[in-house]
Amino acid sequence: MNDLLSKFEHKLNKYPQEDRKRIISSARWSRELHGVQKRASGEPYFIHPLQVADILVDMKIDADSVIAALLHDIIEDTTITRQDLIRKYGRQVESLVDGVTKISILRAKSKSVQEAESIRKMLFAMVKDIRVILIKLADKLHNMRTLQYLPEEKRRTIAKECLDIYAPLAGRLGISWMKTELEDLSLKHLSNETYYQIKEFVTQKKNERAEYLDSMVKMIYREASGEGMKIKVYARAKHFYSIYMKMKHGDKMLDEIYDLLGIRVLCKTQNECYTLLGLIHKIWIPIEGRFKDYIAMPKANKYQSLHTTVMGEGGKPVEIQIRTYKMHSIAEFGIAAHWVYKSRVPRNRLKPRDLAIITKLKSWNGMKIPSRDFLDEIKRELLEDSIYLFTPQGDIIELPRGSTAIDFAYHIHTEVGHHTVGAKADGAIIPLNKELKNTQVIEILTAGNGRPHINWYRQVKTSSARSKIRHWLNKYDDSIILEKSIIAKKKPAPPPEPEKEPVQQEAPGQSEEIVKRVMDFSKVAFKIGGEKNIMIRLAQCCSPSTGDAIIGYVSRGRGIIVHKRQCPNLTHIKEFDERNIMVEWETVSPKTTSRFKVTAHMTSDLFSEIEGAIRKYRGHLIEGKLEEDDKGHLTGFFTVELETRDDFNKVKKSIRTIPSVMNIQPMSLQSAET
Repeated sequence: MNDLLSKFEHKLNKYPQEDRKRIISSARWSRELHGVQKRASGEPYFIHPLQVADILVDMKIDADSVIAALLHDIIEDTTITRQDLIRKYGRQVESLVDGVTKISILRAKSKSVQEAESIRKMLFAMVKDIRVILIKLADKLHNMRTLQYLPEEKRRTIAKECLDIYAPLAGRLGISWMKTELEDLSLKHLSNETYYQIKEFVTQKKNERAEYLDSMVKMIYREASGEGMKIKVYARAKHFYSIYMKMKHGDKMLDEIYDLLGIRVLCKTQNECYTLLGLIHKIWIPIEGRFKDYIAMPKANKYQSLHTTVMGEGGKPVEIQIRTYKMHSIAEFGIAAHWVYKSRVPRNRLKPRDLAIITKLKSWNGMKIPSRDFLDEIKRELLEDSIYLFTPQGDIIELPRGSTAIDFAYHIHTEVGHHTVGAKADGAIIPLNKELKNTQVIEILTAGNGRPHINWYRQVKTSSARSKIRHWLNKYDDSIILEKSIIAKKKPAPPPEPEKEPVQQEAPGQSEEIVKRVMDFSKVAFKIGGEKNIMIRLAQCCSPSTGDAIIGYVSRGRGIIVHKRQCPNLTHIKEFDERNIMVEWETVSPKTTSRFKVTAHMTSDLFSEIEGAIRKYRGHLIEGKLEEDDKGHLTGFFTVELETRDDFNKVKKSIRTIPSVMNIQPMSLQSAET
């Protein structure tokens, strides 16, 4: 350990002397405080904060961030208090450590709620100081590098969280090298066999493809030299996760993927970028639809580059990226490039408000999003790819991929959204619920009598639009009650028993929520003859769920109580034969609704993987539950809402790829569990 500390101290030579002393002091204090604590590998725990700090030093981050990294676990794992930290290293360091420290929720209903609250705190701390997330990302990276010492189930859970949250977050902050490594490490633990298959294939083909690209590199140098440009050209290998995604989305085998290597060209000026693009397109034929100009229209994380794919020798496609040296620095280090240690307060330091992700987080700060929904919201809205749209006046609007014209309208102004009656994309009328495409010019049509509809609430992508629609409907539409994700029709007195929001029930002793149940009452209704939702309650004794064979009992003064047909309590109800009534399930949705049964090996993350497969194709889980059968397997029944029947086939195909799934079987909506 002394050798590691000595190497670390040697790396600090480029820091000012005063900062160097503070960092070394904090490193030695951290080693003293963590003492005999051990990691899962058996190594001294101090190695972890030291390696986290080492990553930040390599990124050239300022001294306060490095000190906070060295001390980021002391509040949680030692007797040191926040006041102790302030006295020794100042309020800035204490604030950074507090932002990274996990939250302990003594009464949290589940581990997932605690993790959601921890990530919520971290992200909102990022609004005040972006360095919080840089420390947390370095912390996550070192944990992922040493994940092999944990049990397999825990490795998979951590890797899934990394792939869902931290890798996309690194991408949104523009730290591409870290995003790449986090994705590859996640793949290694989520699909070990696939990871090593890709690694072996890439290693075998490396020399062959390098020779192929070498001739292209020489031609680019020759053409640039003829124009008097000094450039740097090199081949770059695609990382394993990007190859895996090409296989998955393109439904291709490894040997069918040709662009395992690409070419990157670095030059001095923006004008040279476009000159080089012209030269490259003169040498090789560009492939239509594969050109992207991120210089004219930078990504939200400030990334700039020209991307083109050309047809190389032998008909093989090759992707070429062209950027300036400055653009390359931002592409590799992103937001971290603005926190270098060269000066205490650099003039060009990026303020949090300059980043689109920070602006979105600030707008969320006042919104009451339940913990269990928070991670879904950030995955769907903050961490997914964005699209860029234009107003008729030429202003650029950034929205999450999958957004509709309604989202666009509410982004412009609340009142524009409320009075929307139609929309045009590139001059053509489009449905309000149609998914918008990148670079479209969107025109919103309004009218004085326009008003939000309940279907809008189901169709919009952004939390902001959903919140504004909810507020309007609750205030002006007397026919419904809308609270969180529950939609209910108001009924005359006597009022029904209050409906609960979508329920996630934990089986006794299942701390990791292996057995789960979810029901969205906004999408579920009963039908009795031609009437819907007429004072109906679910019996608490048997808790029927969508698809169960059910029967109703007309109680005196309490409306209709719905039981499972097999409910043992039915035999004890007086006058049941005279007072029973036929009832059936009905899904309340303008979209396609489907039901299926899943059988799988026991695993803790099956429910979340199935939910992910449904959301991947813009579906909505109406109802689902998992239970353990007598063979030790998991059996689940799910009802989903999707745009088209074809989407359901895609969802089934995606679920079949989940390693633990043994069988998936479509069912009719009226079928009972067997």
